[in-house]
Amino acid sequence: MKDDLGFLNLVLHAHLPYVRHPEFDDFLEEDWFYEALWETYIPFIDMLERLCYEDVDFSITLSLSPTLCSMMEDELLTERFLRKMENLKGLIFKEKERLKNTAFEKSVGMYEKRMKKIEEIISRYNPVTKAFKRFFEEKKLNLITTSATHIFMPHLRYAGKANEAQIKIGIEYLKTVFGRRPKGFWLPECGYYRGVEDILEKEGVEYFFGETHCIMYADHYPKRGVYAPMFTENGVACFARDTESSRQVWSAREGYPGDFDYREFYRDVGFDAPYDYIRPYLHKDGVRGNTGLKYYRITGSNVDLGKKEPYDPEAARKKTIIHAEDFLFNRQKQMKYLNTIYNRKPIINAFYDMELFGHWWWEGIDFLEEVIRKIERFNIKLITPDEYLDVYPENQVSRLNESSWGWKGYGETWLNGTNDWIYRHLYEMEDRMEEMAKKYKDTKDKRILFILSQMARELLLAQSSDWLFIMHEGSCRQYAERREKLHINRFNHMYENLKKNFIDVEFAEESYKKDNIFPALNWKVYAC
Repeated sequence: MKDDLGFLNLVLHAHLPYVRHPEFDDFLEEDWFYEALWETYIPFIDMLERLCYEDVDFSITLSLSPTLCSMMEDELLTERFLRKMENLKGLIFKEKERLKNTAFEKSVGMYEKRMKKIEEIISRYNPVTKAFKRFFEEKKLNLITTSATHIFMPHLRYAGKANEAQIKIGIEYLKTVFGRRPKGFWLPECGYYRGVEDILEKEGVEYFFGETHCIMYADHYPKRGVYAPMFTENGVACFARDTESSRQVWSAREGYPGDFDYREFYRDVGFDAPYDYIRPYLHKDGVRGNTGLKYYRITGSNVDLGKKEPYDPEAARKKTIIHAEDFLFNRQKQMKYLNTIYNRKPIINAFYDMELFGHWWWEGIDFLEEVIRKIERFNIKLITPDEYLDVYPENQVSRLNESSWGWKGYGETWLNGTNDWIYRHLYEMEDRMEEMAKKYKDTKDKRILFILSQMARELLLAQSSDWLFIMHEGSCRQYAERREKLHINRFNHMYENLKKNFIDVEFAEESYKKDNIFPALNWKVYAC
């Protein structure tokens, strides 16, 4: 460590909203999960296996949201994913014949190779959470979690025990799946408000992650900028995002993902192939959509989709090497400069949404692998927050600034004219949940216990920040609004019945069959 210029804290946040529809054979929004598995999470596991087999030294932080873990653990969704992959495998086989001796042949071969790897990994890790548990136990992954259903906490700080319950349930669920409570916590949407650290401390959390201005606009100016953590007044540490390393990787316009040799995300064979040919591989409604097979490269910044040029996997792979070295070169220069103005080695906090790598940026996993393999050549050490706090246990203390990663840096994304109608329901539901939890906290009636558990599930699912974000962004807005109304209506139906002493356990059971997240949910957190 003596020769290291500084530390790179690589943090990946893996999250998807809870989408599970057993009442339908084929549901479009479930594809979000299947696409993420085959494009991001399983290739990431493949990368980890390869690095461990070759004895590469590394340790990175991965935040796994409880909703994502719950879907990974779900037998129905796993079965449907395997069915999707079998269908896609059939399409790849047909494409291999159709595109033989064309400019697209290499791309088909790439997808065929990916499919074989998917099958191998699923045969070893089913559910795939077993893979993350393995690397967690081998100390290659520092697993942390986030709130139960990714609530935007600043806007619900006054809603009774909403945030406390979300944090407690999220941490307990990670412990259930992986056997240990996490030391770190990912604030959903990086949404920080003063006081949330008190809940985190109560749950044994030692550090969390914030946006740049969470530290930069603290009451006391940070002596080391965002290149060292800052302690809150109760001793919980905040690591804040470095904007330079973030922009270089995240931005499609300024960063690496927009390189012209990389795969074009928006052109898919599901739209290009003759309809009768592609129909068996589309959803049952027959509407054209993405299959996951894309054969074109970005080509240029203003090139129409119809004029894109064929994708070359080998050329794209070479670019990931160049970009990984460029990324590390820039971190090296950054650290050399920081070493001239600070009296300790800097830590660069590089935070990314996991789905950037693989899903949105097909070559992103290869980029990550090259960064991990080459980082020591640049005299930079990969470090986790736990390890950094062991090296530098003393840090500046201040009251931090309310912040998020959203538009304008605060909370407007999750509270505006597109979604503000939800909050009166969320506050009322929280009051009602606490009312019923306190009323029945000593009950032994299994029917009431089950109903209260399902009411808590509906409340948690309604509090998800994802639906608020989708309404703001406009994509899939109708589905997001339906989900909110569904959970609100189910919850209120059960509440009104309980208030009248009508025990309708059948309704709760039907709701559970569809949304069975957190089977061992302890609703009594609302009664404390």
